[in-house]
Amino acid sequence: MATETPIQRALRDAREGRLDAAIASLRFLVQRQPSNLDAVQAFALLLTQAGQQAQAVHQLSRAVALAPQVPAYRNNYANALMGVQRHADAAEQCRKAVEIDPRYERAWLGLALALTQLGDVDGAITACERGRALRPAWPELARAHANALEAADRIEESIEVLAAAVAASPADAELRSRLLLALNYAPRPALEIAAAHRAYHGAMSALPSASVSAAEMRPSSMSATPDRDPARPLRIGVLSADLRTHSVGYFAEPWIAAKPADVSLIAFHTNPPNPADPMEKRFRGLFDQWVEAAMLDDAALDRAIREARVDILVELSAHTAGGRLTALSRKPAAVIVSAIGYPNTSGHPSVDYRLVDSTTDPTADPSADPRADPTTGAIGADDLATERLLRLDPCFLCYRPPADALEPVLPAADAPITFGSFNLSTKISSDTIALWSAAMGAVPGSRLLVKSKALGGDAARRHFLQRLASGGIAPERVEIVGYTKGIDEHLALYGRVHVALDTTPYNGTTTTCEALWMGVPVVAISGDRHAARVGASLLAAAGLPELVARNADEFAEIAARLATDGARIAGFRATLRGRVAASPLADSAGYAARFHAALRGVWRERCAGS
Repeated sequence: MATETPIQRALRDAREGRLDAAIASLRFLVQRQPSNLDAVQAFALLLTQAGQQAQAVHQLSRAVALAPQVPAYRNNYANALMGVQRHADAAEQCRKAVEIDPRYERAWLGLALALTQLGDVDGAITACERGRALRPAWPELARAHANALEAADRIEESIEVLAAAVAASPADAELRSRLLLALNYAPRPALEIAAAHRAYHGAMSALPSASVSAAEMRPSSMSATPDRDPARPLRIGVLSADLRTHSVGYFAEPWIAAKPADVSLIAFHTNPPNPADPMEKRFRGLFDQWVEAAMLDDAALDRAIREARVDILVELSAHTAGGRLTALSRKPAAVIVSAIGYPNTSGHPSVDYRLVDSTTDPTADPSADPRADPTTGAIGADDLATERLLRLDPCFLCYRPPADALEPVLPAADAPITFGSFNLSTKISSDTIALWSAAMGAVPGSRLLVKSKALGGDAARRHFLQRLASGGIAPERVEIVGYTKGIDEHLALYGRVHVALDTTPYNGTTTTCEALWMGVPVVAISGDRHAARVGASLLAAAGLPELVARNADEFAEIAARLATDGARIAGFRATLRGRVAASPLADSAGYAARFHAALRGVWRERCAGS
């Protein structure tokens, strides 16, 4: 067996959780051998994983200066630049790399990623096509291609790319995850999407488990939880990439901040650390133990969870960015619960429970016609899930509003009636456009204000306006805002909106709560799956069930009647924040009590052998 080089040993240390030691080793090597550019590349990679992106950029810029004709160095430099949000500089480095070697497919990938962030979706799609011509079956490039298509609001084409990639690489769990996430945005039947998640369940069940061999585990950790005392203190792990300034973080904080005295919390954070993030700093103070898991491979993450003696693992990401379902295949905790971050069943065979509520996931009605809507008729939401559903009524979420939020204000008296949506443009499906078109048609002269970061580029805006026009919304009635500088500017934009319109079949969540907090009523329609009923759940919890439509005609009627009632709009602006604050939607203490009671309940079931 060949002897490990210092670089190989450092990378192995990082994968196994010894990141600080790995960085120290490579720092020493780079100081001794400053022209060892392989060491510089590895050193920069680990600095990035440790959240030291600025240092990584410095190291890689030095490598490019020393070897400007090596495309791989430029590509790595571009990746580091993207990590510090310098996407234009990153794109330039990738362009130079493909000028040096047009067949260097990694630079086409980097160019696609950078251009997607810049809003140049046409350029990103072209870069993907160039790269895939060189390496057609590359899963990573297929994911980038799908991302670019989604950013261009071409969700069905994105799904086609991902489905073909899964067919070519059926063992690639990450590709399957990406396909499942994309399907949530598509106006397809709930049963079809449930079948795709069950296919993932079958694929994961058939694959070898999580690359963790019995020999790698310590004998003491083979049993995830040997002590089955139902009343003993619990060690609860939280697996997430979003314990930071992120929508999931805002919804997770209420139950994390109010842990009972008999609970210890251990974080397994799969995003690189960011010391500058104030919310991440706050989260670090709420946990009894914090494990940096971004660099851990599946085997190391499995071991870290076992060694922390986790009784119940709450995973908050599932198939979203940073999700680590593949690390759970050997069941590192006795009970695994999916919550908050993903709007569907996880489909993973190791996940035991999923937290929902009776509005998002109603039980079956045995007297209903079996041909009815599958999740409100004889087939209930339980039948669409691979986990057991835990209904955390009245709402599976609790909104924690931003501190010191601006006070709600009314639109200018002479402003035209303005409908608004600040959701991801990917959520604005053809069904959504039809709903909005009907609402606007019922209010002559009304306008639509759309805010979405993905619509910052000219190509993305042009394509989006074409989609709206094809659905009956004239471009001259639409205003698009692609970017706001901070939370205050973002919330201030609600002062121009009379009525917010929800999306379907993937409802808004944070955007709905923010609109209500800013005194803006939100009109939603109840659909056929969890993602399409989140709006109904949030509005019911806020005491506004009358704003939830049962069908498209009712959606337009509610929106038009509300938008043209100036007194009612003014009343909402004056009182809605207080009503939300006093409602179950913002009751942090009550929500935390229910959440922890649910976890204790599943632990009792586990101890009873259920």
